Amino acid sequence: MAGSPSTETRIVRRGNARATRHLKADICVVGAGIAGMSAALQAAKLGRSVVLVDSQPALGGQAVNSIIATFCGLFSNGTHGYQFTHGIADDILSYLEEQEGAIHYRNGPNTTVVYYDEVALGRWSENSVLEADITPLLGAMLLDAHVEDGRIVRSDFMTRYGVVSIEAQGFVDASGDAALTYQAGFACREPARQGVFGTQMVVLEHIDERHQPTKQEISQRMKERGDAYGLLRREGLGFIIPGSGIAAMNMTHVETPLDPVEASAKALEGKEQASRGVEFLRQEFPECFGKARIRSFGLPGIRQTRWIVGRHHLTVEELKSGYRFDDAIGRTAWPIELHDHSDGHHWITFDEEHVHYIPLGSLVPEECHNLVAAGRCIDADAAALSSVRVMGPCIAMGMAAAHALDLAGSGSVHAIDTAAMRERVKENVEKRHYRWSEADLANKVATS
Repeated sequence: MAGSPSTETRIVRRGNARATRHLKADICVVGAGIAGMSAALQAAKLGRSVVLVDSQPALGGQAVNSIIATFCGLFSNGTHGYQFTHGIADDILSYLEEQEGAIHYRNGPNTTVVYYDEVALGRWSENSVLEADITPLLGAMLLDAHVEDGRIVRSDFMTRYGVVSIEAQGFVDASGDAALTYQAGFACREPARQGVFGTQMVVLEHIDERHQPTKQEISQRMKERGDAYGLLRREGLGFIIPGSGIAAMNMTHVETPLDPVEASAKALEGKEQASRGVEFLRQEFPECFGKARIRSFGLPGIRQTRWIVGRHHLTVEELKSGYRFDDAIGRTAWPIELHDHSDGHHWITFDEEHVHYIPLGSLVPEECHNLVAAGRCIDADAAALSSVRVMGPCIAMGMAAAHALDLAGSGSVHAIDTAAMRERVKENVEKRHYRWSEADLANKVATS
């Protein structure tokens, strides 16, 4: 009958040879979180063909799918700090500001934090990739990396639809776990024991914002009453975009082992801890959270697991001194935020004028010529990494990775023109742009 749907089928059978889809690009970015997205988009702006790979079936990494809900480290300290990172960061902020209720700036007293709607950030990620003509490969797990003469020439990935092999001139490891570096056989660092705890975020709706407790009140009550609810972490906070009635709660500590079976078990434990945390809020702060319900759980949030061994090992002493490297590619002043014990974390702030820098040497594995890391798997000690792995500097790292590979071409990232690199990243190292004046902030406080 005309217009009826087709019911024809065909019989298929897998042969002995594994069918493989082959892709070729100038740059392959492994990991589509904020660092990987920034690397891919910057590479596309430079005219490079890009394949962007992620193990999740969606773009945005932890920034979207673990519901981080905050841009940290994007502004200098104080109540009206200047913006540290530009380029891709400007694109994101402009997009979110155009969406109703998608962004809120919390200024001071020590740091400026940007609260955002994770759904809006997810749409920015998807729209940006499509507009830039980047080839996405989602739901893809790294199988193998093929190395010749200190260069990765090809990486293979398994998807639910079959194997995909990607040949590229340069690679970005934005996996978070140094997965590509490790799979390629290059040296990596791992903690000798459980090093840094992750977080299971949970989004609550129907919050009564008129009665929201302070972070200090929540933490004090968790210390006093945590045992009664079986809570592991004894401190907590929430991120609320004013007027939304929605809070992204950060109240858990979850181990993040690299063993696949153990990691799966810990992911389930994390949701149980988050559920207990919600019950704690309902019972202990009923005026604010009594009618709250869970809208969603994020994917397990991971802070630090495995790092590359780079040309430079960034140290906490270099951060504290504000040492400016000749090959600096980004900066921040975010506090040292080290979650290395189960019930709490170290929080060490810097003064208003402080700035510390990230060198390109911490992004380039010393054994490889065409690989640059970006995000939480760059080379640094645990305390230093706890400050620079947040979203603001991760954007700068992603952009720098794209620039380094573009300058290297078919050569080595260890031999690029340092002056040319400095010129490309100077906005993210030198620019002092204030988004608000003191008068703006005074008016904001008066009308809030």
